Amino acid sequence: MKKTLESRKFVFIALFIIAGLVFIIRLFLLQVVQDRYKLSADNNVLRYVTQYPPRGVVFDRYGKLMVYNEAAYDLLIVPKQVKAFDTLEFCRILDLTIEDVRQRIKKARSYSMVKPTIFLEQLSKEDFGYLDEVLFKFPGFFVQLRTIRKYDTPTAAHVLGYIGEVNNRDIEKDPYYKMGDYIGLTGLEKAYEPLLRGKKGVKIKLVDVHNREMGSYQDGKYDSTSVPGLNITVSIDAEVQEYAEKLMRFKRGSIVAIEPSTGEILVMVSSPSYDPNALVGRNRSKNFAEFNQDTLKPLFNRAIQAQYPPGSTFK
Repeated sequence: MKKTLESRKFVFIALFIIAGLVFIIRLFLLQVVQDRYKLSADNNVLRYVTQYPPRGVVFDRYGKLMVYNEAAYDLLIVPKQVKAFDTLEFCRILDLTIEDVRQRIKKARSYSMVKPTIFLEQLSKEDFGYLDEVLFKFPGFFVQLRTIRKYDTPTAAHVLGYIGEVNNRDIEKDPYYKMGDYIGLTGLEKAYEPLLRGKKGVKIKLVDVHNREMGSYQDGKYDSTSVPGLNITVSIDAEVQEYAEKLMRFKRGSIVAIEPSTGEILVMVSSPSYDPNALVGRNRSKNFAEFNQDTLKPLFNRAIQAQYPPGSTFK
């Protein structure tokens, strides 16, 4: 009987020792080896800032710059971190109404309470300058740098195309995209999207209780660098394109000029057209709606979408 009790006692002690070792090993793995759990635990003081790469620029056949990038800023919101703030001052700085602010916060909450969502896109450098000085007053909001397209001349709008925010179908088709990303929707921007878009990076920032950045998390150990998009050279002759568009001003129709020996497109004009600069920046949605309702259909690419009777070349 005594030996039986001693053997049971030994079994219980062994079980306690084994259980203790298991817990110690598991804690070591969680706290020392697997840093990702520490990252999750620190999410309340960490901010993940997407580093958007500059899209590739577009040159004409002779190296003339047709499309380039300009700095802009998106105002993002994390609904769970938002606290009571001076709404009137906020609206004055951003030129918004109180109802606009309420609707945008509601939309962000419906998407996620903890994930950053774009509250107001493509702020100019001037707007950002005013906001940056007082941003600490608005907990839950932060600014993210990105670039927008810029055009020297209001030509070749249908050839170059435009970019816009991704929708759910784009995200399902390509997991690279997240809500708030931009994608080429028409023209060369769409055709060469995989080359032009580059690759996103991320920076992890430490944030204090006043929503102010305190530096990089672990000296940038977990950061990744964005990769700029590739530049492309197209067959369009920018000067001839501009001249052809002047010839078609106040007319309806199209011009397509082709180099017979190579099949290269030198000129592609659709008239009426529009200024491609009108479809970038904060006024993009308003301008797009106006273009879309215009009875002259400036968004319609008559060079490739319209139907024309055959001419003398077919005789």
